[in-house]
Amino acid sequence: MSPAQQTLLAANEASEHRPLIITLFALFVLATLGITIWAGRQTKDAADFYAGGRQFSAFQNGLAVSGDYMSAASFLGIAGAIALFGYDGFLYSIGFLVAWLVALLLVAEPLRNSGRYTMGDVLAYRMRQRPVRTAAGTSTIVVSIFYLLAQMAGAGVLVSLLLGITSDAGKILIVALVGVLMIVYVSIGGMKGTTWVQMVKAVLLIGGTILITFLVLLKFNFNISDLLGQAAENSGKGAAFLEPGLQYGMTGTSKLDFVSLGIALVLGTAGLPHILIRFYTVPDAKAARKSVNWAIGIIGGFYLMTIALGFGAAALISQDEIIASNPSGNTAAPLLALHLGGVDSTWGAILLATISAVAFATILAVVAGLTLASSSSFAHDIYANVIRRGKASGAEEVRAARWATVFIGVVSIGLGALARDLNVAGLVALAFAVAASANLPTILYSLFWKRFTTQGALWSIYGGLIVAVGLVLFSPVVSGDPKAMFPEVDFAWFPLKNPGIISIPFGFLMGWLGTILSKEEPDAKKYAELEVRSLTGTGAH
Repeated sequence: MSPAQQTLLAANEASEHRPLIITLFALFVLATLGITIWAGRQTKDAADFYAGGRQFSAFQNGLAVSGDYMSAASFLGIAGAIALFGYDGFLYSIGFLVAWLVALLLVAEPLRNSGRYTMGDVLAYRMRQRPVRTAAGTSTIVVSIFYLLAQMAGAGVLVSLLLGITSDAGKILIVALVGVLMIVYVSIGGMKGTTWVQMVKAVLLIGGTILITFLVLLKFNFNISDLLGQAAENSGKGAAFLEPGLQYGMTGTSKLDFVSLGIALVLGTAGLPHILIRFYTVPDAKAARKSVNWAIGIIGGFYLMTIALGFGAAALISQDEIIASNPSGNTAAPLLALHLGGVDSTWGAILLATISAVAFATILAVVAGLTLASSSSFAHDIYANVIRRGKASGAEEVRAARWATVFIGVVSIGLGALARDLNVAGLVALAFAVAASANLPTILYSLFWKRFTTQGALWSIYGGLIVAVGLVLFSPVVSGDPKAMFPEVDFAWFPLKNPGIISIPFGFLMGWLGTILSKEEPDAKKYAELEVRSLTGTGAH
């Protein structure tokens, strides 16, 4: 039987139990909509919409941060990357986890102490409000849209597998459905609704991953050596599957691409807008720090289990079948669930439906968090403080955020349709690169460099943003590659798939250069106030 026939068989078996699959999906969507409507009724003002009233405990926020961070890239993309490339695929897990140390040590506590709702609050504290808030809002929206691409792509391949949809029009319709749900979640529930959905999703994802990990290890009598050996043999690549270099070691360019990817993953988390705004939902800096500790523990456990997800798929499913289902391996985890339960059994269909519903929950929760981050930044930074010059009421801000949600949702649907065949872990790595290039240098300079000026902030944000996005547009991710967004054309002159190795140092350089060449005298008093506030929490909102 050919790989395509095997995949078709899997889809057909799933189709026999399609009422069950659709019921599970519908139950989750209805449950999360119920949570959203309940939370929406408790959203009284801008503080509730943006920061959930700052009422969440450290554990609750840690759980929500985990739910926000463990995206389709984590569950679908990493499992697929490991299933296809072995050791090199697992590097994503390491990078995503190590990145939390940067967030914990440098950003979490000072950011919670210094701002109110967005990254722009921190930057505008000691600099000229309007230009800095405009830049911060622009960067937040761009990074969020890059991240949203990955979630939309994951939703498309996941639901297509379950419902047996093979047409491009059908996949685009699925992406549009996710976008509409995302708009509803954020518009109605705000931060409270989004946070509760993320907490529920985190519990479901960890539970589903533990179940699959247990079943994989049970299959190999809890002998990890046997699991890895079978994965190497079944992959057709032998020992090379368990060694570095299968994806990133063939040429000098691919090795450089790996270094670029690693830099982006490790530095990107501390600049991701949807992660940064989570620190504002807790009552104080101590809770922010504790919530990151909780998140590290939960996320660390999850990424360890991706070994079982990825290598289990490689051991139990042929490489050709994984690729036939999705060229980038995004369906490896759901296919693994089906094979563990039995391709021709009801238990297999139930397991497939359950894991796919968990993955869909993951996507919905993360897109809600991303959309909330970008719409909040537009409403609070650009609309309220730039367009209305600080004269907008809280109700007007929330209304602007809801309209921004609709606009960002529409843009994400359009771009997500184009990105539906790309590996979602790779797409998220691009968002990390853009965040580390534009946001991280500006945040660190603003918090820790007394001389930093408005011009330095603008050069850093726009410089990092333009270079990162520009290099992506002219990279093999967009054109000149069979798996690119536009495979039929080739205008790629930048050889790397991740721009981090160039754009991140450039963002730091432009922040330094803009400050050195600026004629603006930094406000020493304002910096002293910011320093005291960021380190002690005195005067924090």
